[in-house]
Amino acid sequence: MTFPTTEEIRALHERYAPSAEALELVYTHSEIVWKIADQLLTVYSGEIDRELVRAGCLLHDIGVYRLYDENGNLDQKNYVRHGILGHQILQTEGSPEELCRFCSCHTGVGLTRHDIEQQGLPLPPADYLAITAEEQLVMYADKFHSKTTPPKFLAADTYALYVARFGSDKVDSFNQMRKKFGDPDLPPLAAGYGHALT
Repeated sequence: MTFPTTEEIRALHERYAPSAEALELVYTHSEIVWKIADQLLTVYSGEIDRELVRAGCLLHDIGVYRLYDENGNLDQKNYVRHGILGHQILQTEGSPEELCRFCSCHTGVGLTRHDIEQQGLPLPPADYLAITAEEQLVMYADKFHSKTTPPKFLAADTYALYVARFGSDKVDSFNQMRKKFGDPDLPPLAAGYGHALT
């Protein structure tokens, strides 16, 4: 399978971004997630498709653009929907399912039907879980950078504390990925982007 080039993915972001500010926030985050994943790939010993990971990292958050209103405000209440919205965008663009899944299967450390029903999340009840090594790596790399205002990097221990509020099973899932892929070296990236590291 051939995957879209970085330039083609950037053009797709430009087409869907409602503003230059939204493009800067979402595309920069996606670029950072790719740099983190690429760094982790240098030590990962399993079989993995690097080009698929690159495309997945750069596309995983494209659905965020659908959550901006006409005044440029992000709908935080429905933010959990950005994954399925991205999946829909890529489907409309004719992308293969294995690319679309990076959008719908990267939220948190995976969302189950039980999570959705128990928390009353505004999502169609289903399991949205990273299955392949590529999906798991994109989901994992995404945990180390946040699009908050201002954007920031999160150390592995910081994210583990954050995800604990969703249950010990979520911490276990994160720790399994941590064992599988290792911890990224975040200080150089944080310095390069001028974002805090917490």
